[in-house]
Amino acid sequence: MSDGGQEAGRADEEVVPLSCARELENRVGELEQLLGRKNMETEILGEALEAARPKKRALRLPSPPWDASR
Repeated sequence: MSDGGQEAGRADEEVVPLSCARELENRVGELEQLLGRKNMETEILGEALEAARPKKRALRLPSPPWDASR
């Protein structure tokens, strides 16, 4: 432990307890899972909206009468 403290001191970094680092790693994992769920929900809702929208029909103009002289 003293070696780690000396190393952090040389690197001008703050030393935090391992338990605190583990708590933060766990929290990051939880947030990553939540983000993944939200992304999946967004994709599902987008697909549902796309399926629910009425399909636009292309306007078709009547064809000119067929002329055998052409």
